[in-house]
Amino acid sequence: MSSTAVRESRFAHTTAATVVLGFTGIAAFVVLWEAASRLELVPSQYLPPFSVIVTQIGRVVASQPLAGEFWEALGMTLTGWTVGLAVALVLGILLGVLIGSSRLVREYSESTIEFLRPIPSVGLIPVAVILFGVRPSATVFIVAWACFWIILVHVISGVADIDPVGEATARSYGLRFLMRAKHLVWPTVLPYLMTGVRLSATVALVVALTIEIVVGAPGIGKLIAQYQSAGNVEVVYALAVLAGALGLVINLLMQAVERGLLSWHPSMRTGGDG
Repeated sequence: MSSTAVRESRFAHTTAATVVLGFTGIAAFVVLWEAASRLELVPSQYLPPFSVIVTQIGRVVASQPLAGEFWEALGMTLTGWTVGLAVALVLGILLGVLIGSSRLVREYSESTIEFLRPIPSVGLIPVAVILFGVRPSATVFIVAWACFWIILVHVISGVADIDPVGEATARSYGLRFLMRAKHLVWPTVLPYLMTGVRLSATVALVVALTIEIVVGAPGIGKLIAQYQSAGNVEVVYALAVLAGALGLVINLLMQAVERGLLSWHPSMRTGGDG
């Protein structure tokens, strides 16, 4: 392989390359959006120019009364996201460790998990409304349901992947449960868990916005539905862009947390042998 090809290969795997390619894609999308609206390829009353939406975003985040509504709605959405994800995390880890620690329990519970896991969280929205009403607790319930199965399956896979030789060695040296958990179980399960958490974080936001739009639970989704009903297209697009930016920020934060916690893991190491 030539030196140029080697440099290109290394660049393609760097964080800088990821950032550059990501911003290039966003820039291209923005240009296409602006052109499609300005050239009336799509009627501007349905797709306002992106430059107009940027101005509207400034009003939404900084000008009253829109700003007050937005920040309050953002707080409600993040509350449902945080609490629902936390509930799913606690239950997923506890049950995942219990189920994954026993081959017999894994085999007997597999069919039940595979039956319940595909049930779409959106399909449970009417159940959540009946149980909790149109309140933030309904959002928490749906978010927790959607994320629980992702985390559970990843934790079970992680526990099942523990090296039996390493476990037998730890037992032979008389390591207590907490020591085995710290030096054997936790390092094996953590990469699986962090993958599940990163995937769940994005799913949680999508689910939270969905239930807010569909049933009017407090949050950004409800605000989008209100302004859509009022025919205020520019504000709807501004809120949608802000919701997308929130999802991007959450994903980047989860990636940073994952890199920090798994800095010792081979999958997170960079660089080659030279």
